[in-house]
Amino acid sequence: MSLDTGVGDGSADGDVLAELFYPVFELLFAPDGDFVGDVERKLAEARMPDQVEMYVSRALGIGLLVGGLLWAFGTLIGYGVFSLGLIDSSALSLGMPAPTPAIQELLRSLVVPTAVLISGLVFGSIGFALGFGTFVAIPYSRASSRKREINLLLADSVSFMYALSVGGLNQLEILRAMATAEDTYGEVSREFQSIVNETEYFGTDYRNAIRQQSMETPSDELSQFLADMLSIVNSGGDMESFLKDKKEKHLRTSKQEREMTLETLELFGEMYMTLSLFPLLLIIILVIMGMMGEADDRLLYATVYVLIPLTGVGFLVLVSTVKQDEPGDGYLRPDGGSERLRQTSREGLLHFGLIEGFVGRFGVFDRIRDREGAFKTKEIVSAPHLFLRDNPLYTLALTVPTAVAIVAITALTGNAPTTFDGWVARPVWSAFVWIYVPAYLVMVPLAAFHEWSQRSKRAITGKLSESLRKLSSANDTGQTLLESVETVSATSTGQLAEEFEVIHAKVNYGMSLRDAMVEFNNTYAVPRLARTVKLISEAQEASSQITDVLTTAAQASENQDDIERERISRTRMQVAIIVMTYVTLLGVMAILQTQFVDVMGDLSSQGESAGGAAAGGGPSFGGGGVEPDVLSLLFFHAVTLQAVLSGFISGYIRNADIISGVKFAVVLMTLALGVWIYVG
Repeated sequence: MSLDTGVGDGSADGDVLAELFYPVFELLFAPDGDFVGDVERKLAEARMPDQVEMYVSRALGIGLLVGGLLWAFGTLIGYGVFSLGLIDSSALSLGMPAPTPAIQELLRSLVVPTAVLISGLVFGSIGFALGFGTFVAIPYSRASSRKREINLLLADSVSFMYALSVGGLNQLEILRAMATAEDTYGEVSREFQSIVNETEYFGTDYRNAIRQQSMETPSDELSQFLADMLSIVNSGGDMESFLKDKKEKHLRTSKQEREMTLETLELFGEMYMTLSLFPLLLIIILVIMGMMGEADDRLLYATVYVLIPLTGVGFLVLVSTVKQDEPGDGYLRPDGGSERLRQTSREGLLHFGLIEGFVGRFGVFDRIRDREGAFKTKEIVSAPHLFLRDNPLYTLALTVPTAVAIVAITALTGNAPTTFDGWVARPVWSAFVWIYVPAYLVMVPLAAFHEWSQRSKRAITGKLSESLRKLSSANDTGQTLLESVETVSATSTGQLAEEFEVIHAKVNYGMSLRDAMVEFNNTYAVPRLARTVKLISEAQEASSQITDVLTTAAQASENQDDIERERISRTRMQVAIIVMTYVTLLGVMAILQTQFVDVMGDLSSQGESAGGAAAGGGPSFGGGGVEPDVLSLLFFHAVTLQAVLSGFISGYIRNADIISGVKFAVVLMTLALGVWIYVG
C-alpha cells in the first residue's frame, strides 16, 4: 500500500482503508480535539478536500500496516542474530542481582525472548511513526509551500489589484480578475478563486466569502489583507486608496522578508564551511589510524563515496528549504485572446503554432502543416545555437550520447582502465577518462548556453524599471499607451527597446496591444516580466491613460531591482566562502598527498626492500593500512566529488537555480584536476 493512497482524490482504496480504521480513530482521538482541529485546518489551507476524520483514519491505517511489517521484520532480525550466533545471549546482562541460582537461570532464559520482543517493538514503533507521521505531514507540507508562494507574490498581487481599481473596476470585478490570473499570481489567485466560487456557485455573499477565506488561507499576510479589505467593503471606504496603501506596505514587507532570507543564507554559508571540512578531518584520522594498523578500509571508502555526497546533498536540501525560488514559469495563458495568440503560445517541437488552428478547413492548410515540420527542422539546423540558447537542456540530447560513445570507445580500445588495479595504477588518467571527459562534454555546453539564455533575459529585465518610468512619463503627457511604447522605443537603446519597436509594428499590422505584449512576454518567459506585462495589459483594456498603473509597475520593478542587487551582494560572499573552503580542502589534500602519502609510501617500499618479501603484499601503512596508491586515488576522488557538490551549492545559493551551478562545478573540477596532475 503506497503512502499516497487516497491523498486528496478520495480513491476507493483510501476510503476502504479509512473506514476499516475509523474505530481506531474514535478510540484514540477526540473529534473536537486540538490535534484533529489542527489537521483539519491544514487540510483546508493545503486545499485538500478530504474529511479530517477519514484522513486521520487513513493515516492510522497506513501507520499500523507499516508498523506491523517493520515489527515482523524487527522480530525476525532479533531472532536471527541469536539463532545464527551473531550475538551470544550470555554477553547480554542488565547486572540485576539474583538471590538464588534458579532465579539467575530463569533471568538468563528470558534474555533472548526479551531482546526479540524489544527489537520488534522498536522496529514497529519506527514503522508506525514513519507511516502515520509521513501521511499526516503531507497537508502541513503543502500548506507551508502555499504560504511561501503566497507571501512571495502578495506584493505584486496587491499592485495588480490597485492597477485594476485605477482602471475603474469595482470590487467584484477586481476579485474576478484576480481569480482568473492564475498563470501569473499562482496560489494568490487560487485563494481568490475560492471567494469567487463561493459567491457564484453557492450563493454566498461575497463579504462572507472574503471573511471565510481570510480564516482558511495559510498566509497570515493574506489573511490580514482580506480582513482589512472586508472592513473597507463593509464601511464603504475608498478601495483605491486602501489598495494603494497596502501596495506600498507589502512592497516594503517583501523586501524585508528577502533580507531575512539572505541573513539565513549567510548563516548556512558558515555552517557549510564546518560541515564540508568534517569528511577531511575524518579522512586524516583514518589515515593516521591506518599507520598504526587499526583502521578499517571500509570506513575510508564510506567517507569518500558516501559521507561526502550525503553531506553535500543534505546541505543542498537544507538551502532549498530557505532559498526562495521565483514562483511561476513566466508564461501568460492567452485566455480570451485571439486564435493566433492561443496557437502561437502552444508552439513547440510537437506543436506547429498558428497553422494548427486552420488544419482541416482546407487542403492547403493541411499541406502547410505537413511542410511546417521540415521548415522548423531546417530553421533549427541553420541556427542551432539560437535554438539551444532558448532551450539549454536540449544540449543534453547531443552531449550525453557523445560522452557515452567516447568513453565506450576509449574503454574498448584499452585506453581507459577497466579494473580497480588499473584505476589505482593511473589515478589521474582513469578519473580523467571516466569522469572528467564526460563531465566536460556534458557540462560545458550546458553552462555556456544556460548563461547565454540568462544573459538575454537580463538584457530585458535590466532596463525594465527605466523603461516603465519613461512609459509613465510619456503617458502622463497625454499619449496613449501605444504611442508611449513608440516613444520609448525611439528614445532608448538595447534589446528591450527593440522589443517595444516590434510590439508597435505588430499593433500597426492589426494585432491587439494585449496580444502583442503577451507574445513578447512568452518569448522570454521571465516570471518578473510576466507580472509586469499582466498588470499593464489588463489595465490598458480599461483606459489608455494609465499613468498611475505604469508608475506602480515601475515601483514594483524597482523594488525587485533593489532585492536583486542586495541578493547579488550578499550571496557573493556566500559563494566566496564555499569556494575558499573548497580551495582550503584541496590544498590540505594536496599536502597530504605530497608530504604524507608519497613519503610514507617510499618508507614502506624501502622497508619491504630491506625485509624481502616477508609481508607478502603491497606497501601499506603500518602493515595494516591502505596502500599509498589507493590513498592517492581516494584523495583525488574526494576532491572531485567535493568540487561538483560545492559548485552546484554555489550556483543554487547564487540564483536559486541548480543549473547555474554547472559553471562553478566545471571551474572547481578543473582546479582539482590541475592540482592533481601536479601532485598525483
